Amino acid sequence: MRSLKLYGEQDIRFEEADKPYIENADDVIIKVKAVGICGSDLSRYRKLGPYVEGTIFGHEFSGEVIETGSEVTNVKVGDRVAGCPAFCCGKCASCKKGELARCEKLHVMGAYHPGAYAEFAKLPAENVVPIPDNVDFDTAAMVEPSAVVVHGLYHTNLHPGSEVAVMGCGNIGLLAVQWAKIFGAKTVYAIDIDDDKLAVAKEVGADVLINSKERPAHEQLMELTDGRGVDVAIESAGSPITSAQVFALPKKGGQVVFMGIPYADITIERFYFEKIVRNELIVLGSWNAISGPFPGKEWSTTVHYMSTGQLNVQPIISHRLQLRQGPETFHKIINRNGAFGKVLFYPELG
Repeated sequence: MRSLKLYGEQDIRFEEADKPYIENADDVIIKVKAVGICGSDLSRYRKLGPYVEGTIFGHEFSGEVIETGSEVTNVKVGDRVAGCPAFCCGKCASCKKGELARCEKLHVMGAYHPGAYAEFAKLPAENVVPIPDNVDFDTAAMVEPSAVVVHGLYHTNLHPGSEVAVMGCGNIGLLAVQWAKIFGAKTVYAIDIDDDKLAVAKEVGADVLINSKERPAHEQLMELTDGRGVDVAIESAGSPITSAQVFALPKKGGQVVFMGIPYADITIERFYFEKIVRNELIVLGSWNAISGPFPGKEWSTTVHYMSTGQLNVQPIISHRLQLRQGPETFHKIINRNGAFGKVLFYPELG
């Protein structure tokens, strides 16, 4: 079968691979219909390399069930599904408390388990999430990143009437804009240095757009909020710069939730750091997308709001490509050769 395998830093190859087969009674084989590039895929490709050399990469996907093990009851052949790519040990202290995202051995497909950049993928039945007929495969391929966002927002006290700032309008930020509105946010401020990304943020529901390229975001935000700031600030850019600047956005006693991963050291100027102390901010980290009972309410909630149309991922998708275009596409993205939103591959097309 066709696949993309990661061999080393900036070394991803389009190659033939063995098709997965049923080994355990709870195995499910899925024909991959759409699979997306995650920001974490780009970081690992660019400077971290594979967990295991030559592993099939990728983890954000949807598809159709083509074969099941003898004990699988939650899905059947022909069902349309999304895949929860996370694996937790079930034995560590966090797992035993139901805090699955804090598992000491948490990993996803494409690490120690063959991934989804392939014509076919295999998961245990509990990792397979049925999707309704009115949710297309492109949308279902984004169930996982959406679950990442709502997992983070479940940590906050965001409620109807809240004001929210989303710093960074990449794929996660654009999903965060929509989830903030679903949670009942009165006003969502979208912040970025790219007007094109801000335009998409407006399309998916942002109320106010702030371009921070020429003037600091917090200065503009404070003018717009009469000096108050917002109830919740979401860091979704994953930049060392914004990871400091975000502390100047919340009101006194407000919250900051980190969804972006900078993969670099962060230097926080005194001005921004003092906001944490003087404003008594609550700073939250968010990791992965699972909770107990596995895979968690993040997944069922995401599927529900995709089915109602309140989560609209279509404006976020910028490229629909054949899997064989993977190596050149990864190279272009990290070298900023073109404007990329969410990139989807269709393995069955070649």
